[in-house]
Amino acid sequence: MLRTLAVATMAVACLVAWPGRAEMNNAVFGNTVVTRYPDGGWVKHWFNPDGTYAAQFSDGRRLAARWSVSGERVCLTHMRPNMLIPRFCTDMVEAEVGETWQSRDPLGRRVQNVLVAGRN
Repeated sequence: MLRTLAVATMAVACLVAWPGRAEMNNAVFGNTVVTRYPDGGWVKHWFNPDGTYAAQFSDGRRLAARWSVSGERVCLTHMRPNMLIPRFCTDMVEAEVGETWQSRDPLGRRVQNVLVAGRN
């Protein structure tokens, strides 16, 4: 169960990084948000205009979900594999390709995020 929580935590930790205003910024579509952890781990995140989301972890695990915007927040639901939390929402941050920013994951760990051109 702890492993599942860790996967869910890493997957949603980067959501503070998503570009946007009242709706998703087009810069996120067709590009990759990469989150890096101090221990060398990373998560790649992909948002699609049709509301689908995918993530790949440095250890090979994958996550799929649906995303939506609620006010100034982006939310993930219908996460597969199933996670301990059925929905996660967080504030969006405006960013363009090449920009990096620091944030914390839900467990308080510092992470660095970057919006990378293309689907890497």
